[in-house]
Amino acid sequence: MQGEGISVTGEDGVDGVDGQGAIPGRSRGRGAVVAALMLSMALTAIDTTIVSTAVPQIVGSLGGFSIFSWLFSGYLLAATVTLPVYGKLSDTFGRKPVLIAGCVLFLLGSALCALAWDMGSLIAFRVVQGLGGGAIQGTVQTLAADLYPLKERPKIQAKLSTVWATSAVAGPAVGGLIASYADWRWIFLINLPIGAFALWLIVRHLHEPERGTVRRGRVDWPGALAVFACGGVLLTALVQGGVAWDWLSAPSLALFAGGLALVALVVLIERRAEEPIIPGWVWRRRTIAAVNLALGALGLLMVAPTVFLPTYAQSVLGLAPVAAGFVLSVMTLSWPVSAALSQHVYRRLGFRNTAVTGISAAALILLAFPLLPYPGEAWQPALIMLLLGAALGLFQLPLIVGVQSTVGWAERGTATGSILFCRQIGQTLGAALFGAVANGVLSARLGGSGSLDSVARVLDDPGSVADPERLRRAVDAAVDAVYVGACCAAVLALLVLLFVAPRRFPVLTEERPEPRPDGLPSPQQAD
Repeated sequence: MQGEGISVTGEDGVDGVDGQGAIPGRSRGRGAVVAALMLSMALTAIDTTIVSTAVPQIVGSLGGFSIFSWLFSGYLLAATVTLPVYGKLSDTFGRKPVLIAGCVLFLLGSALCALAWDMGSLIAFRVVQGLGGGAIQGTVQTLAADLYPLKERPKIQAKLSTVWATSAVAGPAVGGLIASYADWRWIFLINLPIGAFALWLIVRHLHEPERGTVRRGRVDWPGALAVFACGGVLLTALVQGGVAWDWLSAPSLALFAGGLALVALVVLIERRAEEPIIPGWVWRRRTIAAVNLALGALGLLMVAPTVFLPTYAQSVLGLAPVAAGFVLSVMTLSWPVSAALSQHVYRRLGFRNTAVTGISAAALILLAFPLLPYPGEAWQPALIMLLLGAALGLFQLPLIVGVQSTVGWAERGTATGSILFCRQIGQTLGAALFGAVANGVLSARLGGSGSLDSVARVLDDPGSVADPERLRRAVDAAVDAVYVGACCAAVLALLVLLFVAPRRFPVLTEERPEPRPDGLPSPQQAD
């Protein structure tokens, strides 16, 4: 586990950590790289929200209403299943070539989306975008750890969190403006100048030295293909199950059976590979395994506010879509602030105990949602979301920084890719699981079959239903059940941290590398 010049310390040594090779200090070059990372992340963060507002215009132009959901599912599948692949490739070839390839793929996908002639071609080009988005998400997070020493990592992570928060708020507004006053194709075209500028900054200012001590084995392309196929099949089963077909239908059962067979194939290939895409140490090391499971639970619980809260705000509280979006967006205001301040907590309590504090508070906050009065006021769920963002900022960031600080440069991309992959898988699983819970509650309350989406659409036109109050109470009960489920996911994360994660993360330190004689940056530092 230890590399040359690396020693293992406990968290008591946090204040003296040099960031596993990252040299403290700022430079204009590093600032340009950080700007490029934030721009790249913004493109992927805003992509889903900005497209969602233009769906009516896209369907009206291209048709294909029956398959338009794949605009989001296709992108999600491609971005998610490639995360561990890109993580391993960045450890093998360096961050810069992987990030450049990701940006080029994303921009190529954007240009092709703008040229799409029907819904099928648009979905295919969205998959190309997703292939680039997966590279950008994982590599940006890894570079954030490479560029900054441990003491400064909360700053860059808070900046990246702010990018996600701003994108969540700005995406629908920008998408709505473009859809209303311009052609929907501009939603994809505006990516080109922004992405090109970010790409130029990366090429110009990000320099990685040659790492002669890192042995490059043969790339595990069969493993990469098997991981991609396995993840794609299982995620398709989760995303489309209960939507495009029943859970117990032939397509659903066939996909799950095929997915399980591919899981066995992945294990077989990876055990024989010289440099596996998903190496066994990812799950053998308690710290990484615990954080993978805990962030998987985070993805699970995040479905409650991001997917179901807007429906609750519009159907139960009677808010307009913009106001409903504000109720959710307040969580994105407190999250980055809490994440930035978390360093003052984990320096005293340690990574695990800080995360335990955050997820314990999150469980209580989620459990408070079903206790809200009916129908209540908009400020009440908004306050809960504000507190939830603060709790989750205290939970997530210490775990990401902690894991990245327990591995050296040659393993950091793989470790980062694994935790992001598990978080995305949790979110996909949560959408399927909580969707089934919500629809089950609705069916029980209304005495028949139905879905939350269909009931919400009916409530948009109260004159079309005899008893809208009954429907609103059914929606309220369904969302309450989802939040109880989210609380259970938070408790699951808490149990993982208490019984699987070590009390103190084994933080690595390296001797500070000497500057290169040719004037180029030392390892993990931009010029």
